[in-house]
Amino acid sequence: MTPSSSALPPSSIAERVTAVRARIDAACRAAGRDPGDVTLTAVSKTQPPEAIDAILGTGQRIFGENRVQEAQGRWTERRATSPDLELRLIGPLQTNKGEDAVDLFDVIETLDREKLARALAQAAEKRGRSPRVLVQVNTGAEPQKAGVLPDAADSLIVAARETYGLTVDGLMCIPPADQDAEPHFKMLRHLADRNGLSVLSMGMSGDYETAIRCGATHVRVGTALFGERNRP
Repeated sequence: MTPSSSALPPSSIAERVTAVRARIDAACRAAGRDPGDVTLTAVSKTQPPEAIDAILGTGQRIFGENRVQEAQGRWTERRATSPDLELRLIGPLQTNKGEDAVDLFDVIETLDREKLARALAQAAEKRGRSPRVLVQVNTGAEPQKAGVLPDAADSLIVAARETYGLTVDGLMCIPPADQDAEPHFKMLRHLADRNGLSVLSMGMSGDYETAIRCGATHVRVGTALFGERNRP
């Protein structure tokens, strides 16, 4: 990807990282939570190299990507020199990309069907590497959006754990853009509690403080860190 002329200067990205971390800390304290319990995932999809280098310079080491192939181009070389990076797949995953995803990502947040669980288990056995997974729940039952429906989430969690031997850390959701996010975050937390899961990846640039109030352990922030998204 060629660098975008709209990319923010490194100093601006550093300031934005500081501001977002301060807001996460404030939201945690307002909710009576330890700020150390909430992890910032920087959504690096579509960002040019200078933006990635700038945010790495702030000490940020956890990143979310939407597409396997794009992430390979962005992170394969950087990972060789920065083994402390954690890469999280936050976009839909096709089963035929399972092996590539298992090779690259530490966490796959978008498990949403048993066929994908089977593909990931097979890829993990073949590659000798098994990323942790989150089950993505389509809390708004939106037909255009990935994610298992809420009433099928329990059975998918059981299958992923018991049938396919995957390490299910928790749940992820993306609430409908035109609805109040809080009920969706509360639904996800209820599902997680019911299944003994501790990780809740929920909340983005516009609603991560609400998500923290509802129990988020990971917030996925892109625009608030990098500015408006650069399009490929």
